Amino acid sequence: MARKKITVVGAGHVGAHTALWVAIKELGDVVLLDIIEGVPQGKSLDLMEAAPIEKFDSFVRGTNDYADTAGSDVVIITAGIPRKPGMSRSDLINTNVGILKTVVEGIVKHSPNAHLLIVTNPLDVMVFAAWKFSGLPSHKIMGLSGALDGSRMRSFIAMELGVSMQDVHAMVIGGHADEMVPLKSYATVSGIPVGQLLPADKVDAIMARTKKAGGEIVALLKTGSAYSAPSAAVAEMCEAIIKDKKRVIPSAVYCDGQYGVKGMFIGVPSVIGGNGVEKIIEIRLDEGEKAAFNASVAAVKALIDELKL
Repeated sequence: MARKKITVVGAGHVGAHTALWVAIKELGDVVLLDIIEGVPQGKSLDLMEAAPIEKFDSFVRGTNDYADTAGSDVVIITAGIPRKPGMSRSDLINTNVGILKTVVEGIVKHSPNAHLLIVTNPLDVMVFAAWKFSGLPSHKIMGLSGALDGSRMRSFIAMELGVSMQDVHAMVIGGHADEMVPLKSYATVSGIPVGQLLPADKVDAIMARTKKAGGEIVALLKTGSAYSAPSAAVAEMCEAIIKDKKRVIPSAVYCDGQYGVKGMFIGVPSVIGGNGVEKIIEIRLDEGEKAAFNASVAAVKALIDELKL
């Protein structure tokens, strides 16, 4: 049986770490693509030299040529400039849309049946742009949002309570930006609502920290942005597609009337499997959550409208 082929575009911190997670999980052979000569080749060779230690047999190859990505099953796009201190996600738009257009056209030319997983920020706008540029059906395109934001919220809850990360579940919907919506009512520890385990002010503080989690890391690093958690989260989404796992993962997906959203991509709980986005799950939201979600949708829509795609 032929191995699956996964291309990671962008060999920076996020891309290289994504290639690492995908290889360790043995989801398929990996092509790491970047425009800088030597960088994807060097990072790929470094990964191959770790394979005997971690005992994975995924082959990792670095390249500067889109032709080497031909026949990819999943393409993870991390290319773009990262957010710098003091920079809003919307500041990134024009530069990263230009980069994304080149990437998507190069990928689709060689892998017309690939699933596209977008990591480039500002996320929800980039997923929409990738859909427009690719001509692919909407269920084949999704963006990293809730998988990462939910993981951040889960980690904060587990650290606060001193319990296993494994037992904490949380859900974050809406745009992958400061307007994201952490859902207090869906945060649990082994099924126990987090509100029974922590006082309301602590839960509110965790929700507020979740919204600013990316910026918190940018401020600490000073010269870059997060890469370990984003790469792990997108590798989890890739695994759901490659193994047809039917995972329920909040992701930036195309809504056609669900949650009152039509014709755009936004973070909502979705079933991710071999056919990409297989279903959107509509959950009950209270009035405050609905209002926050609608505000998040409006913020994303305003950015999309600016692009005039």
